[in-house]
Amino acid sequence: MEKYKKYSKQYFLPKERCLDWAERDCVGKAPVWCSVDLRDGNQSLVKPMSEDVKAEFFKLLLKLGFKEIEAGFPAASETEFKFIRRLIEKDMIPDGVTIQVLTQAREHIIKKTFEAVRGAKNVIIHVYNSTSAAQREQVFKKDKSAVKKIAVEGAGLLKELTEKEGADYRFEYSPESFTGTEPEYALEVINAVLDIWKPSAEKKAIINLPATVENSMPHVYARQTEYICRNLKYRNETLVSLHPHNDRGCAVAAAEMGLLAGADRIEGTLFGNGERTGNVDLITLAMNLYSQGTDPKLDFSDMPEICSLYESFTGMSVYPRQPYAGGLVFAAFSGSHQDAIAKGMEWRAQNGLDKWNVPYLPIDPADVGRVYETDVIRINSQSGKGGVGYVLKEYFGVDLPKNMKEQMGYKAKAVSDRLRKELRPEDIYAIFEENYIAPRTYFDISDCRFEEDGEVRAEITFTVGGNEETVKACGNGRLDAVSNAIKEKFGIDYVLDGYEQRALTSTSRSKAMSYVCVIDKNGTLYWGAGVDDDIIKSSYKALVSAVNNLLKGDI
Repeated sequence: MEKYKKYSKQYFLPKERCLDWAERDCVGKAPVWCSVDLRDGNQSLVKPMSEDVKAEFFKLLLKLGFKEIEAGFPAASETEFKFIRRLIEKDMIPDGVTIQVLTQAREHIIKKTFEAVRGAKNVIIHVYNSTSAAQREQVFKKDKSAVKKIAVEGAGLLKELTEKEGADYRFEYSPESFTGTEPEYALEVINAVLDIWKPSAEKKAIINLPATVENSMPHVYARQTEYICRNLKYRNETLVSLHPHNDRGCAVAAAEMGLLAGADRIEGTLFGNGERTGNVDLITLAMNLYSQGTDPKLDFSDMPEICSLYESFTGMSVYPRQPYAGGLVFAAFSGSHQDAIAKGMEWRAQNGLDKWNVPYLPIDPADVGRVYETDVIRINSQSGKGGVGYVLKEYFGVDLPKNMKEQMGYKAKAVSDRLRKELRPEDIYAIFEENYIAPRTYFDISDCRFEEDGEVRAEITFTVGGNEETVKACGNGRLDAVSNAIKEKFGIDYVLDGYEQRALTSTSRSKAMSYVCVIDKNGTLYWGAGVDDDIIKSSYKALVSAVNNLLKGDI
């Protein structure tokens, strides 16, 4: 038998068919967010976080705006228990923030959990037991009624101990491996738990639907979610929560579809950390909402800092292509992409647009703390004139003419290809300077004197091989006169095709950058650039560089 044939569907579709949610095209509002980084994310680490590190991570989650944080599984280890006590005893939980603790539906574990949270103001006790067909048959070897009894007894003990404590804890129930449970049976167990708790509008229960193992396409999870939402007892008094895992790489899609299908709340982790392939990535999910014009109610405006802290806390790395967060997610190396982005940004500036619609950039990089100049336009052997021109203009105030920009793009690509590395802005300027400002191999001009009387007469002092010689020439303008002197001196012929002069915007001094193009008898273009406080000097310096390039045959 072929290996793939041993796999079959490990999920159950509800018999009731309704796809109303599939007609919706956006979630429209932020769900209730619950970070499980300190529990689910922590248990997946090769080296779990210490109590001190968890405390720092907790502070980060507060800063990001999380109002519900699963602080741990207090019965699982002494570190978990002590950390939760530290939060409570050191008054580290702000008003309006709720800590959540996880417990199996087993009496001694539930009692240990209650010891851990004693004295806390706002607490969610999250109880679970597995209900899936595979677990019932293979692990528990119990029938449906026996597994349901575990859930009901656990729910009853939560209520009993809360009343005994005189506390006001909220309750959450998860039928673990929900997606591998028959929906009708999952609903039966959930409603039995709710009958014990009898939630109210003032004290809502949470029913969490974990895709403990992601074993279906996202729309299947949405259909299962919708079935529960439509048939749940106490629906107005209950928050339906999702806890998607990422075994198929579809957790974000599953979460979004589940929200469309009626869910109210999401449990997940920053960057999707978690067992196996991880949990749903809350940053991606929240920023997806943001990119559609919905306030996610979380603050990811300083993504570089978040990435740095996360990596230091967990020992994990943020993948460079991680949506919204990775160091390269906005980077454009492709020449055509760079050109489109640069033109899009220019279009926005020219038209004073409020709405964001820039080619290749789904959101404004600045909204997550990325710097457009350094994080977006990146230059390597795949880059083109647009990116190279943008870097020169933004960093150095060098605004190249169109044809010169194309030449410069090829030169930068060639250097990057030869060195097999990305070019930094200073590398690009060095290439520009070497090829267009510095060329003085054959000659230079040390002095120019002009007289004007109908036409321009020039007296040009050339420096060739350390020797100076003065040549006189006339022209219809100063640059033309200098050009005629060059032709006479070196016995060459070319056409002075282009001259542009622009202010250097990156300097407080009023320097001018001039660009000159000459064309030889074969039609080849040679460019030069000159910079000086004096416009005339910058122009003839550019001409000198252009002609030097012509003499050595370097375009």
